[in-house]
Amino acid sequence: MKNKRRIFIKNTLAATTASMIVPKETFGILKSKKYMDGIVGHGDFIYKVDKEWGVQDPSKIPVNDCHEMVMDSQGRILMTTTGAINDNIIVYDTAGKVLTSWGREFPGAHGLSIMGEGSDQFLLITDPETHKVHKTTLNGRIILTLKRPREVSGYQSDEQFKPTETAILPNGDFYVADGYGENYIIHYNEKGEYLNHFGGSGNGPGEFNCCHGITLDTRDASNPTLLITSRASQEFKRFSLDGKHLETIKLPGCSICRPVINDNHLYFAVIVTKTWDTWDGMLAVLDANNKVVSLPGGSAPEYVNNILVEPQYDGSTFRNPHDVLVDADGNLYVPQWASGKTYPIKLHRV
Repeated sequence: MKNKRRIFIKNTLAATTASMIVPKETFGILKSKKYMDGIVGHGDFIYKVDKEWGVQDPSKIPVNDCHEMVMDSQGRILMTTTGAINDNIIVYDTAGKVLTSWGREFPGAHGLSIMGEGSDQFLLITDPETHKVHKTTLNGRIILTLKRPREVSGYQSDEQFKPTETAILPNGDFYVADGYGENYIIHYNEKGEYLNHFGGSGNGPGEFNCCHGITLDTRDASNPTLLITSRASQEFKRFSLDGKHLETIKLPGCSICRPVINDNHLYFAVIVTKTWDTWDGMLAVLDANNKVVSLPGGSAPEYVNNILVEPQYDGSTFRNPHDVLVDADGNLYVPQWASGKTYPIKLHRV
């Protein structure tokens, strides 16, 4: 029924758009947005924007910079937000209602990863402001705290360690990306014991220029790999689990936050395309061949000589999107950074 409804809505949109006179200079399916406010995306990935989804009373549920979101096994959505006088984890249901909030130990709460099953689920929270990584229960009890890895000679002080993201393996091992620090990827076992590291700052194949995000790519079940952002270079890189560089995927014009895998596609937030001092950004959806097939909030994806043409912000949909969460129906939830303290928004897939 959901697929039939989606096909019906898409056919209706297509028929409505076809009945209009559309200037040739408008781009792709995004041209419909000029006439039907709030419809974004391209190809099979088209969405209706709901900017009211997560809005709360700021006197009761304040937010500053919102960074990342995950969904637990109960279907609850957890989000990190910064600030020393407000809770740093806010828990929503899929209708946008706040169920609870907790945690003032993470004023710079940034990366958020979830792992486990049922009551055994746990979170990893990175805080580049306090130079720590925390492992917690779903209700905020801190199980483990990591500071800078003294086994890595590239660190001389705790302040150099500014972790932005984690990726968790099925056996409980995890990787920490020091995206705002020295750009190392540090591998720990489930107890938080150091195993090894790789990377570091630089422009070489195995180095990073802001390893802001990291995720485990299990689309090839027999050969899982790590996808890691080199955000300032507008690319992400694939590595083996033991830290060998395998490939680099360049995405001109895209300052990528963290890669997110859903089914056979890769999603991420493009936090800005041009400048950091104005609102900007969009989302990207890539197929199994790492080709961009949709840019919600941006111009239609275009390639010339197999190189992505720098996308253009649509000027209205997002304010520096920082992450994307995909639910079972293909809807998207988007927290935003430096966005005037806006709450997360939802994109309903149509």
